[in-house]
Amino acid sequence: MVRASFRAAVARIRHHYRSRSTAPASTLAPAPHPYGRALGLIAVVVFGAWLGLLVVGSVRTPVGPMDTTMALRPSLSGGTKINVAPLGALELDSHTAPVRLDVQVDRLDPVRSGALVRHPERLSGLQQEISADVSTGTRELAVRSVVAVVSGATALGLAVYRRPRRALAAGGLALALLAASGVSVYATWNPKSVLEPKFSGLLSSAPSVVGDARSIVTDFDVYQRELARLVTNVTKLYDATSTLPVYRPDPATLRVLHVSDIHLNPVAWQIIGSLVKQYDIDVVIDSGDTMDHGAAVENGFLDPIRDLGAPYVWVRGNHDSRITQRYLERFKNVRVLDDGQAVNVGGLRVAGIGDPQFTPDRSLPAQGAAAERMAGMRLASALRSQERAGTPVDIAVTHEPEAARETDGTVPLVLAGHVHHRQNELMELGTRLKVEGSTGGGGLRAVQNRKPEKVRASVLYLDRTTRRLQAWDEITLGGLGLTTAEVSRHLPGENRPGATPSPIRFG
Repeated sequence: MVRASFRAAVARIRHHYRSRSTAPASTLAPAPHPYGRALGLIAVVVFGAWLGLLVVGSVRTPVGPMDTTMALRPSLSGGTKINVAPLGALELDSHTAPVRLDVQVDRLDPVRSGALVRHPERLSGLQQEISADVSTGTRELAVRSVVAVVSGATALGLAVYRRPRRALAAGGLALALLAASGVSVYATWNPKSVLEPKFSGLLSSAPSVVGDARSIVTDFDVYQRELARLVTNVTKLYDATSTLPVYRPDPATLRVLHVSDIHLNPVAWQIIGSLVKQYDIDVVIDSGDTMDHGAAVENGFLDPIRDLGAPYVWVRGNHDSRITQRYLERFKNVRVLDDGQAVNVGGLRVAGIGDPQFTPDRSLPAQGAAAERMAGMRLASALRSQERAGTPVDIAVTHEPEAARETDGTVPLVLAGHVHHRQNELMELGTRLKVEGSTGGGGLRAVQNRKPEKVRASVLYLDRTTRRLQAWDEITLGGLGLTTAEVSRHLPGENRPGATPSPIRFG
């Protein structure tokens, strides 16, 4: 009885499909649009290739005394990311392509590292060994990635379309996309990206790990030998970095900590004090908006400046009042700059001007960009006067970038803030403009935002003889409630190895 019912059901299904096959073409569902088919195929290819890379697109390979895992991952910006647990990660802007190279340092092999310790003469060939290991690993990774991408796209195409020809088309398109990505990597490859790494993880070790700005460029062979020593025992890095002679501060380097827009966030003083100590800062420069309302009741917030352990140069921001300025002028270690005044501090000559507007005072109309440009012109005039008097200024400071731009051609470096994000620009007449983000993470008002605003500060390295900018470190911390830290090293284009410095045209 059951078998008869089953046979009857099958007969009805067959009759249904036969009747559909003989139906007029006008009654059938319309064919999908060609653009829709193309977009669907691309989606299948991309998703299948991504799945293939996740499942089989990685290789385990030894690199010197370390065991690593290399993998390609989809990315909008490309680059290389090296994860070194438990220290954090190192990111390099090595290429621009829709794929990123991920390198995971899994462990330090005790046998290979022990052999290096027992036979230190092998360190001389460690660089060649590591280069050969990396080349072998990347070749194997390239082959495996091709297999992973093509297999993933083909398998998903077969599962979706159930047609071998469409599946093979998906695999072929995936191979073409991977080949195009390879061409993009080759065309945009930047071997100098190692000069500007971005470290994330333990901020307390970052100054030692990054090293000295001048020694990395001028004594790279020494840096290389010390790096080879470090990889022999990563587990002891915490103790070793504080004693390695290559990381001792260069006596010819001046270190300036640039902060801005603290906006009454008390956490900022702890961060600034820590950075002053870690980086052996010669002078702190604050480009304003330390306060929020500029009222006298806020003045006690400024008292920790007395104990930072470094001279403090300050200019008034649009949230800082004259009351704030007079209070800071009483501090022995603070130099308040206004109206183009110049001072010698920390081995540098610094000039600045306060913001002409105090925006919390609603009784006065806002003067806008015109007032800022006028203040910048007054500062530029003062800088020219200093030059004619034989006492040229090394760094100018304003709060508003609009005012800072008026100093182009009158000073090598001008610092500003106000906009709560970083800007770096070599202006037309040779002055470098550096705008700092908010060292207070936007202040306590940041809790009103959907995401906490990050805390930002920068360490500037200047040559003690020429007092020109050699390099800078950008320190970025997670905002309120977050515990992330990044340190990234940057070199000005005119100071890269082999570059010709750009002279400033004064006038």
